[in-house]
Amino acid sequence: MFKNHPKGLLLAALSNMGERFGYYIMNAVLALFLCSKFGLSDGQSGFIAAMFLTAIYVLSLVGGIIADRTQNYKGTIAWGLVIMALGYVLLAIPILATPDNTSWLLPFTVFALALIACGNGLFKGNLQAIVGQMYDNFEAKAAKESPERLKWAQGQRDAGFQIFYVFINVGALLAPFIAPMLRSWWLKVHNLTYNADLPKLCHEYISGNIDSQSMDNLTELVGKVGGDASNLSAFCTQYLDIFNTGIHYSFIASVVTMLISLAIFLFSKHLFPTPGKKEAVATEGYTQEEKQAMATEIKQRMYALFAVLGIAVFFWFSFHQNGQSLSFFARDFVKTDTIAPEIWQAVNPFFVIVLTPVIMWIFSMLTAKGRAISTPRKIAYGMGIAGIAYLFLAVYSATQGYPSANEFTVLSDSAKAGLKAGPWVLIVTYFFLTVAELFISPLGLSFVSKVAPKHLQGLCQGLWLGATAVGNGLLWIGPLMYNEWPIWECWVVFLIICLISMGVMFYMVKWLERVTQ
Repeated sequence: MFKNHPKGLLLAALSNMGERFGYYIMNAVLALFLCSKFGLSDGQSGFIAAMFLTAIYVLSLVGGIIADRTQNYKGTIAWGLVIMALGYVLLAIPILATPDNTSWLLPFTVFALALIACGNGLFKGNLQAIVGQMYDNFEAKAAKESPERLKWAQGQRDAGFQIFYVFINVGALLAPFIAPMLRSWWLKVHNLTYNADLPKLCHEYISGNIDSQSMDNLTELVGKVGGDASNLSAFCTQYLDIFNTGIHYSFIASVVTMLISLAIFLFSKHLFPTPGKKEAVATEGYTQEEKQAMATEIKQRMYALFAVLGIAVFFWFSFHQNGQSLSFFARDFVKTDTIAPEIWQAVNPFFVIVLTPVIMWIFSMLTAKGRAISTPRKIAYGMGIAGIAYLFLAVYSATQGYPSANEFTVLSDSAKAGLKAGPWVLIVTYFFLTVAELFISPLGLSFVSKVAPKHLQGLCQGLWLGATAVGNGLLWIGPLMYNEWPIWECWVVFLIICLISMGVMFYMVKWLERVTQ
């Protein structure tokens, strides 16, 4: 797999995999953890989680600027890993939240998340910039051999970023199982079992805001999980403490994987190039006309970059509905009672790992036959494939006659049970969204590395992540439509967005292909 790629690719991918594994352990449970820890509503915890996710991508732009200006990419990456590890250490401290300490404990938790976001901003985009520089050097070496060898080397870049992306998803596949496993283990140590509804009921009881129906539910569930209903106050405090302590222990695993990632990076950093330095030396001695031509080329490259970033915004707006309206769809309209909610987050990375070799083989076969598909064209196809996912959901939802989520949730339990879909609906949806992701996300990283000026690679990778942040900032629109409209109309909106983005991308393809040559 790594034979025809730069030597440092494997170690860069392993370093990134360790960081992503630690990140996804935390991210898989974050919104649910904030609810169970502090008794926050879904909306409150979702807002904090969304702002955290947005901050990660926005701060990647800041991290890229820092690395570009200091020309210390490797040091910036190492500091990012250290700061992230510190944030996870703070999250791992198992302090019981009470009405008396929430006023400082919740800000303390948010501060820990802010450290993780800052560290991620220093790490993520700059490591991607280093991988891009590996291929710049790889192609420069091939160019000295022959034009044919250069063309072959240029074709390896997309495959290299796809391999890099697979390692990200190895961590994402395994991570969602860690927190539920440790949480269930810690409950079992104390002769209790897991129940997703209990934390909310316990918080309501402790705060005195529990109604009679919820009180009956609480009393019934206490016996089912192995507790003693004779002293509900003591049980609720104990259950919340044990439940959340198990999740805190999973954050220790994040600290360990972060330190492993740091060790791999420090061990192998001598193999990694430093983006930008060679470019600065090479520009010395250029004539004024040559400098002007270079400036024009840089402008064209940046125009191309921003054009693709605009498409990326709408892709992430559609794709990251897997954490918003698609998650609510799974909760409300799909029979998923036997599966812990965190586990569904493993479906997407599973498909990434399984499908990446297939897609790489298809691209390689087409290249061998002289029918290579350019990166911009692949991104356009990706938007179309994302549209297929929402076309499937729209047709299925319309056929089933699904109302808006607000109307559905007030139906009787028997009526809702008769309308709920099987898990296969989610699996089909995530299949198409994952294929689209493989056409856009790793190839988008590859495209950025192609068009980015050598002295701005950290900034440009940060801009790609910044486009992701903008897309995430629009996510709230999905749940708004999902709750108020018949849900097939919600899916049609995303279908239209994907189709328009595909059309715009195809309109720009020839220009983008010229810029990246």
